[in-house]
Amino acid sequence: MKGRVIKSTGSWYLVKVEANVISARLKGKFKQEDLKLTNPIAVGDWVELEKEVGQETAVIKDILPRENYVIRKSTRKQHFSHIIASNLDQAILVITMKKPRTSLGFIDRFLVSTESYGIPAMLVVNKMDQLEGEEEAEWLRDIHEIYEPLGYPVIEISALMDQDLKSTFLPHIRGKSSLISGHSGVGKSTLLNALIPEAKQETKEVSGYSAKGVHTTTFAEMFFLPEGGDLIDTPGIKEFGILDVEEFELSHYFPEMRQYLGQCKYNNCTHVNEPGCVVLKKLDEGYIHPFRYQSYLNILHEEDSHR
Repeated sequence: MKGRVIKSTGSWYLVKVEANVISARLKGKFKQEDLKLTNPIAVGDWVELEKEVGQETAVIKDILPRENYVIRKSTRKQHFSHIIASNLDQAILVITMKKPRTSLGFIDRFLVSTESYGIPAMLVVNKMDQLEGEEEAEWLRDIHEIYEPLGYPVIEISALMDQDLKSTFLPHIRGKSSLISGHSGVGKSTLLNALIPEAKQETKEVSGYSAKGVHTTTFAEMFFLPEGGDLIDTPGIKEFGILDVEEFELSHYFPEMRQYLGQCKYNNCTHVNEPGCVVLKKLDEGYIHPFRYQSYLNILHEEDSHR
């Protein structure tokens, strides 16, 4: 029988098979596209199951090919990766100006990862009720001015107070399978509970709403929207290490650079200091935002140091 993984706790998985949810375990090891993974199965995976004789549980016999996934470097094991979620229609990054502040570098690393697997992404600015002062207003303007022209929607919400979430945010997620990610403390759980009230109890069972270390005690889990579609909630991420990317490939994952690729003098142009570089020309002309170009350089140099 076929089902979709809706929760992973490391050794056991909850799998939705039609209207039922079954506890399942993995039998044996799976080799996956030469990836060295800390988690062989991710929330969102479609799997083949076989009920265990005389038990209510099942064994996962096979993982069906993934349409896509969001992956990052493991924070625990060097040279290993961790699949955050798979088979997605879109990825949502919840960001905040403060408590905690989401850096543009973190946003760009997340977007590079989603771009590299062809997953549409959007930014949700939470805690709008706490925004104050000109510096914070400027940060918000930058978010809109940098990312909306690139095709990344930017939505402003106050998950704790907004009574209109279902009109402002729900239309963007209805009927879709969406990953929701971000730093610990940006309000993902609050947003989830506002949209899916029954999720609150399930979240409590996992973390107990501990004031500390919540991101270390929770697991990725899929919740179903009453209006159709699902949200995959993930533990808070402190940093987003992207996988090894070749120098000449990185610019493919920056939409503002991608449109000029193939126009540079050299085919393997890294857009740093090569003569005849169209990307550098467009940067000087103001078609590429300097903040985004700086993120490009940071990721490029970070990858260089790991080679």
